[in-house]
Amino acid sequence: MKKSRVVDGPALTRACQLIPNRFLFDFEFPLRYRETPPALSGDLRDWTDAELLPRLGDLDGSPEFGAVWACWNELGLYVACRVTQKRRPLDCDPKRFWTSDHLRLCTDMRDARAARRATRFCQQFFFMPTGGGPKHDRPVGGTTKFKQARDDAPPISSQLLEVAGNVGRSGYSLSAHIPAACLSGFDPEQHARIGLYYMLEDCDHGQQHLTIGDDLLWYVDPSTWPTAVLTR
Repeated sequence: MKKSRVVDGPALTRACQLIPNRFLFDFEFPLRYRETPPALSGDLRDWTDAELLPRLGDLDGSPEFGAVWACWNELGLYVACRVTQKRRPLDCDPKRFWTSDHLRLCTDMRDARAARRATRFCQQFFFMPTGGGPKHDRPVGGTTKFKQARDDAPPISSQLLEVAGNVGRSGYSLSAHIPAACLSGFDPEQHARIGLYYMLEDCDHGQQHLTIGDDLLWYVDPSTWPTAVLTR
């Protein structure tokens, strides 16, 4: 005969915390249209609260150390971020971007919610405020493949990605433009719903992510990303 077990309150709370609250929801939010795109200056004065991406970390009690913006128009996608209260110098190396200070942006131009693996419409971009150029002191962007993908998106040259950065004593800001020609399957008229995810990584603060973290395989499964609706 099986014996029942009574689980006390604290133990039940710890068990529930193993699954983030954000994992339990399918999020959808509008992505603002900007006929005149924000200036790629790195200082972010041309960005507004209307382009701020949702601060979903509050659902899990996760403090957010950075702010992330995004918008779109026929020329492609635009993204920006600001990180403050840094104590250590920036660590930005595009050859090992996954261990560096950077902003990562993932897109799925078909928002295939039933797909559990990346397709040719899924792409992963990374951006850094420094680490590029001959002296490794220029903003830089690049792409990387998804693990266990069904199909890889067509390769693009990182030189087509436009990035601007502004580095201060206690943080940085950056803005970037991903041209429409670099976005596999970009079609705002026929496919206005896209998958969109970001991961902000920092050597001082750790990770800040839109929905789930590494433990739930966001880098494998696009269905864990929110839906962004390209609205006018």
